[in-house]
Amino acid sequence: QVQLVESGGGLVQPGGSLRLSCAASGSILSINAMGWYRQAPGKERELVAAITSGRPTNYADSVKGRFTISRDNAKNTAYLQMNSLKPEDTAVYYCNARLAQYGRGYGDYWGQGTQVTVSS
Repeated sequence: QVQLVESGGGLVQPGGSLRLSCAASGSILSINAMGWYRQAPGKERELVAAITSGRPTNYADSVKGRFTISRDNAKNTAYLQMNSLKPEDTAVYYCNARLAQYGRGYGDYWGQGTQVTVSS
């Protein structure tokens, strides 16, 4: 059983910062990629940032220069540092991991989501 647990969401004023964390646990053999997606009310889920082994990090154009994704392989944890937040960043943020379990091939796993609200 694999679990992705997100933390760090909340309410912040425009221009503020938040740091999201996503910890993967369970019988994990290898993690190929971890990423963050978000879904605002009435909109489709969209990729925010992703970090894949052996590849450059990938960011949505709307967050380039403001958000930074990082990963601690020893802890199976990904982070999303969000600076200069804007009201349009308000959404539920979901963690995604593409990983292999012992005795299984690679699959995609999702966290439960964490709310980020940017408002004055």
